[in-house]
Amino acid sequence: MTANTRPEILFPLYSPLQTLAGVGPQLAKSLKRLDKERVVDMLWHLPVGIAYFPLKTSLKGCLPGEPIAIVVDVVAYEVPTRKYTQPMKVACEVGDTVLSITFFKGDPKIVESRLPVGQKRLVCGNLERFNGYWNIAHPERIVPADVATYWQDFSPVYPLTAGLFQSQAQKVTKMALQRAPNLPEWISPDQKEGWPTWREALEKVHAPKESNDLEPLHPARQRLAFDELFADQLSLGIVRRLHPLGKSIVSEGHLKDKILKAFGHSLTPGQTQALSEIEADLSAPIRMVRLLQGDVGSGKTLVALLAMAHAIEAGFQAALLVPTEILASQHVRTITALAEQVGIEVALLTSKQKKKAEIYEGLASGKIQLVVGTHALLQEAVQFANLGLVVIDEQHRFGVEQRLNLTEKGKAVDVLVMTATPIPRTLRLTAYGDLEVSRIPDKPQGRKPIGTRVLGLKHLNEVCEGLKRMMDKGQKIYWVCPLVEESETLDLAAATDRYDHLKAMFGDDKVGLVHGRLKSDEKEAVMVAFKDGPSQILVATTVIEVGVDVRDANVMVIEHAERFGLSQLHQLRGRVGRGDQEAHCLLLYGYPISEIGKRRLQVMRETEDGFRIAEEDLALRGGGDILGTKQSGLPSYKLADPLTCGHLLEKAYNAAKTLLKNDPKLESPQGQAARLLLYLFGQEKVIHTLNSG
Repeated sequence: MTANTRPEILFPLYSPLQTLAGVGPQLAKSLKRLDKERVVDMLWHLPVGIAYFPLKTSLKGCLPGEPIAIVVDVVAYEVPTRKYTQPMKVACEVGDTVLSITFFKGDPKIVESRLPVGQKRLVCGNLERFNGYWNIAHPERIVPADVATYWQDFSPVYPLTAGLFQSQAQKVTKMALQRAPNLPEWISPDQKEGWPTWREALEKVHAPKESNDLEPLHPARQRLAFDELFADQLSLGIVRRLHPLGKSIVSEGHLKDKILKAFGHSLTPGQTQALSEIEADLSAPIRMVRLLQGDVGSGKTLVALLAMAHAIEAGFQAALLVPTEILASQHVRTITALAEQVGIEVALLTSKQKKKAEIYEGLASGKIQLVVGTHALLQEAVQFANLGLVVIDEQHRFGVEQRLNLTEKGKAVDVLVMTATPIPRTLRLTAYGDLEVSRIPDKPQGRKPIGTRVLGLKHLNEVCEGLKRMMDKGQKIYWVCPLVEESETLDLAAATDRYDHLKAMFGDDKVGLVHGRLKSDEKEAVMVAFKDGPSQILVATTVIEVGVDVRDANVMVIEHAERFGLSQLHQLRGRVGRGDQEAHCLLLYGYPISEIGKRRLQVMRETEDGFRIAEEDLALRGGGDILGTKQSGLPSYKLADPLTCGHLLEKAYNAAKTLLKNDPKLESPQGQAARLLLYLFGQEKVIHTLNSG
């Protein structure tokens, strides 16, 4: 296995998905929305539920409410005369019995393509009785009739996206599994705990038969979660050994003093302590790798700017890497306002901006001393004259290879990583390894507590009346919804619908809408209108969770708050109360609300302490809380839920540490197997780094 050669045994898994039968350009495009482009990606696309639709040959003896799978003859369509207000019905026959299939807000062209008149189809869903006739509303699956010959009553339910049907996800995943080879074992015998092999674990997780098979504590899921955490810890361990000797970055602190004078406020005790620790690391002849951990609004960005000013005064360049364009633009505005007053040249670099050549030249010549950017900073075209310090914001959104790409653009580059998410120790181990930690426990002076109220959605009208009074006083308001478009399976408010509702109530120019599907220039225009223009309500999805800073926005409304994780609720609430005025957060919940949902909202009402909230989140979350898990704001993994795998984090950390201690180059049989694991999780650059010494 050479430095840049992927092992042959993994070739089938690294093929594009279009090499699988039936995966054409359109389906590949839909799968790409889920970040699935290679065969191996489908192995990590785990089921989130189990469908039980027993195959029936007739409707005799069936009962209303019963789940069934049945072959139907498609007879005729009844297309609604008033689109979206009447259902579309498809008349079918099962033997001599009529079965109606109903679609609410269905697109007639899509329905007709899936249920062509005169053909047979296998349809599965919940059987209902309506006006004396059998009916299935919004079938779970519609597939060719010949599927009945190999139909399984139990089938996995996978996460979907626009253009991807459940039957397609199941078929593509099944074909991907057939390409998975038997691989040598990378887990030592004393660590296995009776788990199945890697290949066996994949087969088991993709063929669940009961609810326990979906739980994080199921042996097959535990095995795969450990594999991912183990690969992550191996990568971090290898990276930590790079350039242990660094360079001393020493300054007199003149730029720091000028920035603080321009800022107009002194640092809090927590900020002072954190900056002191960072400057001590920078001055030492050992490469710094430090985590700056602080709650929402604690002033981490100012501390990071002062650290970068320390490096710039010493003759080095600094780079700030952030995950989104909105956050990058926000940081540039905040930093430039101070940096330009003291003569620091600042630039913004994103993938969509124009005139990149000028920025490339400025970085290569050293003219640009501080650059803020997204993944665009990682491109080969970006070269620095003398990069000394890299600051990575929300680091868990970047992979190990991406961090390496940036830090290798200089010699023994010092690294400061920041997170606004308070993380318990076991979770921090996984996200950041053995980093030194600086914590800012306090908030800037003058910040007032945020008043948090919990209300049912039945009070929506009174909420809107209250907002009208606040708008009359010039207040600006965030209104967060969990979805962008209406869902047929989840009774959640859609951001687009709420936008239309509020626009009709308050006027077109008073309400803006921003979500992840907008183009960057469209987002920027909406944000500017909200920050500086006439817009007073910003309806948004969680794209505003991190980095948006509008001082005049002092009201946060979170619709269906019971569906969000505690950490994300805390992040969203932290978008308000950034000035010296009173701020309010309204948590609107739907019905019915679970006990866990009630507890979450109670915790939010009781405390603003992000560290307590993180611990409560860890205690409350379960494997079944799919939506909340995705929105946790904690390290994002394909297979491991760090909130329910705390013991595996410690185990993976210790296993990686032991293996690297005994086999630093991963040359033993277990080490060679571990290299395969690193390839599986895309850590090729780490392996190249390992091989090149």
